[in-house]
Amino acid sequence: MKKLILPLIFIALGLSSCDFLDRVPKDKLAPENYFRNETDLKLFSNSFYDNLFEKSPFETQSDIKFDKGELSDEIMGVTRKEDPDAGKGGWSWGQLRKINTMLGNIHQCPDADVVKEYTALAKFFRARFYFEKVKRFGDVPWYDKELGSTDPELYKARDSREFIMTKMIEDIDEAIEGLPDAVSTYRVNKWAALMLKAQFCLYEGTFRKYHDISYPDGNSYDYYLELAYKAAKEVMDCPHYSLVDDYGALFRNVDADPKEYILAIRMDQGIGCCHNATGYVISDTGGSPGFSKKFVDSFLMSDGSFYSAQEGWETKPFVEQVAGRDPRLGMILRLPEHKRVNSKASSFGPDLLATCTGYQLDKFVMAPEHETAERKDMSFNDIPVYRFAEAHLIYAEAKAELGDISQEDLDISINVIRSRKSVNMPPLKLGVAVDPFMVSEKYGYPNLAKEGHDKLALILEIRRERTIELALEASDRWDDLRRWKEGKCFEQPLYGMYFPKPGEYDLTGDNIPDVCLYNTSKAPETKAPVSIQIQEIEIDGEYVKYSNGIILSEGDHGFVYKHKNTTRSFNEERDYLYPIPIGDIERNKNLKQNPGWNSGISTGDSETDGEGEGDGEGEEA
Repeated sequence: MKKLILPLIFIALGLSSCDFLDRVPKDKLAPENYFRNETDLKLFSNSFYDNLFEKSPFETQSDIKFDKGELSDEIMGVTRKEDPDAGKGGWSWGQLRKINTMLGNIHQCPDADVVKEYTALAKFFRARFYFEKVKRFGDVPWYDKELGSTDPELYKARDSREFIMTKMIEDIDEAIEGLPDAVSTYRVNKWAALMLKAQFCLYEGTFRKYHDISYPDGNSYDYYLELAYKAAKEVMDCPHYSLVDDYGALFRNVDADPKEYILAIRMDQGIGCCHNATGYVISDTGGSPGFSKKFVDSFLMSDGSFYSAQEGWETKPFVEQVAGRDPRLGMILRLPEHKRVNSKASSFGPDLLATCTGYQLDKFVMAPEHETAERKDMSFNDIPVYRFAEAHLIYAEAKAELGDISQEDLDISINVIRSRKSVNMPPLKLGVAVDPFMVSEKYGYPNLAKEGHDKLALILEIRRERTIELALEASDRWDDLRRWKEGKCFEQPLYGMYFPKPGEYDLTGDNIPDVCLYNTSKAPETKAPVSIQIQEIEIDGEYVKYSNGIILSEGDHGFVYKHKNTTRSFNEERDYLYPIPIGDIERNKNLKQNPGWNSGISTGDSETDGEGEGDGEGEEA
């Protein structure tokens, strides 16, 4: 999907370039003439919001959501080629240079309160910048000042993730102390900083735990998990925020709800600040995104029991499959009873022509009365960055991973989320059993199952809750699989709906056929409004390859399997970290490649000197 850059007027000042100070008029925007008041600092820091936050839902693909077209590098095994430069880099330092430029000149503002607040803001963004770098590369060089093109520090080796995390915690603690306490839905405040701290400490704690990483004289994984749940608890105790009752409307509404959205990206169709969620989902000419069967089957029954305990669960027809489930299922994807009617068109139930799995997305899709939102890149509902519910999820997971979780902990976290009026699911109890679905090789978390964790059942349920509650949001599924060391989930089948044979099917529950699947050269007579030819069926000695056809796992029956013929693999020893681009290694001989990736040095072999952690790109820092 297209990434949309906010059309901020201040970009004209040159703030979108890492060599800003070399290009702007020296008599107007040189450091000695800028950063002198709150307006200067606000304008300069606005580009941080634009460039360091994701502004479009559905941007990434994973084991629970993917498109009909080319699969992402992550699903294919980080990059589909051995050439690290094919990994699209990520070793970019331009935004860090801007942050450090601001910090290096902020003393020129005479207002001490303004200096404190914007120093805190800059350090929030520096911590966020490094969080993304550590996730991607592991070890990276730490820069806390602006560097010129001849500065020798540009060619330093990577610092350890232990050192980087220590500096990130210093930055975020200063941000928490210096940022405003009041609600500011579209501006970073103290509570957004606490959310960032909770996020990266949870990531680091679980990453170290499951990847068995430790450092001499460094902090253990439990140190970070403790920081994570404490930061999350501080947010949970904040009187400014609460969970809203209507989970579905939370994402459809035009304006971010200030009760639950701690920080959001403001969208405004009038000035071209839009994303493509609605058009992308409802159009049959877009990416045809779809949820996986694995995701749909992970939802509990409305009474709290496992769907996998239902007789014949794996091959139930769609209408039966989604009946009586966790109500959030119908707020995230289209159920049989779904209706979308406006002056342009009417649709009922899922549209198999607009989804590659049959499970059509509905989260973030605007209400039908917003007809202009159905055009490409014209959705204007606000996008969450940090949401109050995530604090509850982080708290529960960190406590469970520490093996120190009580029923009271569950009641103030997971069970608060489940008790929304629009959800009203039974509470999670300490004595929950293990759902076999969640530990299966085909659908579950195989590495966790092998670990034999003493809180296995509880951790599985917390992961289930997180995956459902945060689906398609900024807390990315790929990040979760990385930190849990569950990359093998990307080798699991990307199944969609089940169809036992060619014929007519009711997808709306009214006993009237909505689609006809056929494996003949011509469509049969049918009352269904849509006919789709099954691909890979031999007709007159040739295999059908129609662009609008459907691929089933077993030829003329089985699960919808658009990517059946795509070979995917995940290298456990390599693919949790990205490669440093070869060009940057050639420019800086002190950089060492991440394990398993081609270093590009002399012989070009794949041996590396690194210890499993990584860096960033060829711009000045």
